[in-house]
Amino acid sequence: MRDWQMQGEPEDHFARKINEYFEHSVGWRLDSGKITSRGSEIFEASVRAVIPVMQESGLQTAEREIHEALTDLSRRPKPDLTGAIQHAMAALECVARKACGDPNPTLRKLLERHSGLIPKPLDSAVEKAWGFASERGRHIREGEEPTRADAELIVGIAATVATFLARKLPD
Repeated sequence: MRDWQMQGEPEDHFARKINEYFEHSVGWRLDSGKITSRGSEIFEASVRAVIPVMQESGLQTAEREIHEALTDLSRRPKPDLTGAIQHAMAALECVARKACGDPNPTLRKLLERHSGLIPKPLDSAVEKAWGFASERGRHIREGEEPTRADAELIVGIAATVATFLARKLPD
C-alpha cells in the first residue's frame, strides 16, 4: 500500500497525517477531533497518564479540571497560563481531598494534617509547587505573569502527583 493510501478509518488516517505534519511544524496536535497544544515529551507523558487514571478512579471533577488546564494551554491565539495553573492545582487538590477523606481543606492544609499522604521530602516539594501556583496562578501581581514553561511545569507536577494519589485510592 502506498503512503498516500488510507489504512483503517478515514478519520484515523487524517489525524495521523495531520499530527505528522504538526509534529514537524507547529506546537499543536489533533486529539479526538480537537486541535490541542503539544508540549515536551515528558509533559505529554505526564498529562496523558492522568486522564485514564482519573476515569478509572471515578474522579470526574479532577478529570474535568485537568482537561480544563490542557484546554487553557491550547487556547489560541494566546494560552490562558494562569487558568491552566489554577485548574491543574484544583485537580490535584480534589484528588488529595478524596485520598484523605477530608473534603474541605486546601492542599497545603491536607499536607500538614495527613503526614504520609505524599512521601517525605516530596511532600514539601508539592507544598512549594502549591505556593508557586498560588502566587502565579491565583494571587498574581502586575507584571509577574507565568511563562508557558511555568504553566507546563505546574500542570505536569499536578498531573503526576494526582495520578500517584489516585492509584493509592481503594478500589
